[in-house]
Amino acid sequence: MSNAKLHYSATLMLFRDNPAGELEVLLLERSGKSESFGGAFVFPGGKVDLHDAHGDFEALCARLDDRRASAILGVPRYGLAYWMGAIRESFEEAGILLAYDRRGDIVRLHEPAVKARFADYRAALNKGEITLLDICRTEKLRLATDQLSYYSHWVTPVPMPRRFDTRFFVCRAPEHQESIIDNHEAVSQVWINPATALRRAREDGFAIFFPTIKNLEGIAQYHTTTELLMGVAARTEFPRILPLRVDTASGKPGVLIPGDPGYVYHEPAETHY
Repeated sequence: MSNAKLHYSATLMLFRDNPAGELEVLLLERSGKSESFGGAFVFPGGKVDLHDAHGDFEALCARLDDRRASAILGVPRYGLAYWMGAIRESFEEAGILLAYDRRGDIVRLHEPAVKARFADYRAALNKGEITLLDICRTEKLRLATDQLSYYSHWVTPVPMPRRFDTRFFVCRAPEHQESIIDNHEAVSQVWINPATALRRAREDGFAIFFPTIKNLEGIAQYHTTTELLMGVAARTEFPRILPLRVDTASGKPGVLIPGDPGYVYHEPAETHY
């Protein structure tokens, strides 16, 4: 049994349709120096601060409070922190900010002066000099928590030295914003069709970690962002997926998830709320 601390985290899958009408998802290549997933392509995401669910943030969240967010995730409290974490990490790592401006529109970051101002905010946020709450108050923004749909729940296998309890969300990428890597956590990016990403992972050595692959498999059936969001909205069950590492007949390690033949391990849910 691993003694590794279980960290709470949130991940955001951002989607758009390319000019040909084909669904694309944003993947970021982690720096080889990253503590987790170094050198692999992943969705924007990171650790969650449960204090993000406090009242000051709650007042700035569009059509979502902590009670409702916690009910969706099946936790007693602090559920809103996962939506907050996903939005913050998206801005920190990809430069995409899911927030409404004073007019009620998703903030536009394409004009040079606005783009430069928010680039400064992002740099200060990444340095820990300001918080997302500070940015919202200064710019009179409301976080677009109503744009994020909960998608899946994954937990790192027990033997791993760094473990995460991660909630995955999906969202349409906003217009009038462009993804820009931070050149720290992420060193490159790609907008790619999910099925193409999976094919490249099988055939071309495109490095994608197992949970990313499995979530891509779940969305590869959709052809457009609208179709995907409608499909996700119809979901009612979000099982906790704890992969199990096993030895295969070839002697190489394999991975099983709940529902696979031979999956028998069950870890009691860890709760630190």
